[in-house]
Amino acid sequence: MIITRSPLRISLGGGGTDLPSYYREHGGFLIAGAIDKFVYITLHETFMPEILVRYSKTETVSRAEEIKHPILREALLLVPIEDPHLEITSLSDIPAGTGLGSSGSFTTALLCALHAYRRNHVTQREIAEQACHIEMDLLGEPIGKQDQYIATFGGITAFTFQPGGHVDVEPLRLPPATLHRLEDGLAMFFTGYTRNASEILKDQDVRSKQKDKDMIENMHFVKKLGYESKAALEAGDLRAFGELMHGHWERKRARSSGMSNREIDGYYELARANGVIGGKLIGAGGGGFLLFYTENKARLSAAMAAAGLREVRFRFDFGGNRVMQY
Repeated sequence: MIITRSPLRISLGGGGTDLPSYYREHGGFLIAGAIDKFVYITLHETFMPEILVRYSKTETVSRAEEIKHPILREALLLVPIEDPHLEITSLSDIPAGTGLGSSGSFTTALLCALHAYRRNHVTQREIAEQACHIEMDLLGEPIGKQDQYIATFGGITAFTFQPGGHVDVEPLRLPPATLHRLEDGLAMFFTGYTRNASEILKDQDVRSKQKDKDMIENMHFVKKLGYESKAALEAGDLRAFGELMHGHWERKRARSSGMSNREIDGYYELARANGVIGGKLIGAGGGGFLLFYTENKARLSAAMAAAGLREVRFRFDFGGNRVMQY
């Protein structure tokens, strides 16, 4: 049995500038952090000449082309297995639709398992690019490259998206003391809402392609905040980083009316009233997890628990996409 895993992620600055509709014209930049919550893929041979796939549903087919799950289908067509006798199962520490990049983590873990089964030698970059190709080119999702790259490389990493499509990968240089303070100061709470990221990103994608002035200026500012966030983190100025998170959220909310709602805004204001320096919804927006930076986590946790929000504790993961068992 082959078992692979890919980490989920949080965005730490510059999110949204990884969409091709923006970076092909202006270049993109963001910082993401892989966390110790994972998507797992198990793959093993069976005695039956069929492909059995298990996710939220179960499918049994004779050929990859018959699989209804789009990512599973395209991955098996991209990395074909002759005369398949396979069972593929996916598991996740946190459900999809919560803003943690689960689709990119699923795709990279699946590709890792398929390449391991075929004994292919592939690099981290090749896995990330193949995952982007499946989701963006073959399936036409209006998404960016952040999720696939951070799931593959892991760590706390800055990504520069060049207009030609190349992605520069730069791990942040954080002293251990800064890393520990950052982990201790970040807190993540589930809003109770799940959403389809593609629906929210579609508006940004269309407006960027139409060269909408307000959207382009918004993204320019968010990219600038990404660079400033990197400088603050590497300097160990975590209060400044928290203040930049707040500025990022204010600009993010302005992108779309579907970015937030009255209840989420209420949670954010409650957090600010209980010592939070800054925060934002993780991912495309519309639901999922609120991420905050605070210097008094106990006070924040008590306030959010009283409001009925569930906290998910995490640490950063530096292993990235990997084979756990072969």
